[in-house]
Amino acid sequence: MELINKISREKSAALFAEAKKYFPGGVNSPVRAFKSVSGPPLFIKEGKGAHIIDEDDNRFLDFCGSWGPLILGHNNDQIRELVIATVAKGTSFGTPNRLGNQLGKLILDNNKVIEKLRFVSSGTEAVMSAIRLARGVTGRNKVIKFEGCYHGHVDSLLVKAGSGLVTFGESTSAGIPPAFIKETLVLPLDKPDLLDQTLQQHGEDIACIIIEPVPANNGLLLQDEAFLKHLRKRSEEYGILLILDEVISGFRVGFEGASGHYGIQPDIATYGKIIGGGMPVGAYGASAEIMAHVAPDGPVYQAGTLSANPVAMAAGYAALKQLLEPGFYNKMAEKTQNFVQKIQQHCDQRGYEVSIPTIGSIFWLAFSHKRITRADQIEADSMQKFKILHHELLQRGIYLGPSGYEVGFVSAAHTEADLNEAAGLIGEAMDVVFAG
Repeated sequence: MELINKISREKSAALFAEAKKYFPGGVNSPVRAFKSVSGPPLFIKEGKGAHIIDEDDNRFLDFCGSWGPLILGHNNDQIRELVIATVAKGTSFGTPNRLGNQLGKLILDNNKVIEKLRFVSSGTEAVMSAIRLARGVTGRNKVIKFEGCYHGHVDSLLVKAGSGLVTFGESTSAGIPPAFIKETLVLPLDKPDLLDQTLQQHGEDIACIIIEPVPANNGLLLQDEAFLKHLRKRSEEYGILLILDEVISGFRVGFEGASGHYGIQPDIATYGKIIGGGMPVGAYGASAEIMAHVAPDGPVYQAGTLSANPVAMAAGYAALKQLLEPGFYNKMAEKTQNFVQKIQQHCDQRGYEVSIPTIGSIFWLAFSHKRITRADQIEADSMQKFKILHHELLQRGIYLGPSGYEVGFVSAAHTEADLNEAAGLIGEAMDVVFAG
């Protein structure tokens, strides 16, 4: 099918051509290059509420939300005002600051999952630090991760399953020493028997099990609560630390993230995205006992020049205060469900093979009627359908992340009218996808 552009991307195309002179692939993060969809990437110049505007003055209703951080929408008034007031006093001092205390207290007073935390500057850094902490606490080296879960570009976690079901993994990136990969065991999601088999063989060598409790980087692979609780039980039996990677789900499905949603107590939790209110912030946290191993209290070293800088702390504090308003998460889940149901009804009435898994304010457009809980269940051919869908939605003023494996996000800034309009336009785009 030939994809016809009804919107101009002339300025974005020119900027992309220029960017290729400066950056690998013209971008500073790979998926932004639009390799999986059509045309040049959009260069966005402005955002407000639920909308973004590109350099060609096209206006889009946004369901990417900067890949998840913007649960309150773009350019939130309270975040902006506190950030501006903070910047007026300076941007970074390399010292403790009052705003760091305030954000730390706000989180710990309202999140019983952790007792102490350490701020860093990204989700990847949080995960990297959590893995090191787990190894330092246990004195063990090996890590179990799951196929379809992404934990940032940490060397030992950029690993996919090898040829066997219970196997040491294979690197998904050049530049990672084989010795690092040998410390990682990769298992399929939703296979408790294989987890048990692996623990029987390697349990005494494993420092931690890490999982996205809401796997949302390779589709939305919602797990049965029983599987997650099985992980908790088995990790305790073998003295293994359970790390819940809440970079996406943290403060998104609830203030206590998926840990609170499922009632599972991790040994270590990692956070990013929403915790920074649109600024670069990550964090890892655990019990006071485990966090006592982190320098300067303990022997596990981790540091960062810009960690807990006042501007980032201001943005996070202004954002999280708003999430604590009574009923916030119930309202978000309800309007997301209503939105998704309208799209699903349109597709079901026409017999389209589409399902839309959702949790909280996260959703994923899947071209299948089957429940998908593992990465290997996603049909590669469905990405061609998403390519058409993404293109058709851009023509209609709807912006999704430029990959069919990425989830969508509803924000507090999306009004009922916005979502009703978007549901109708997504239905129109689906008609084009399935007409071919």
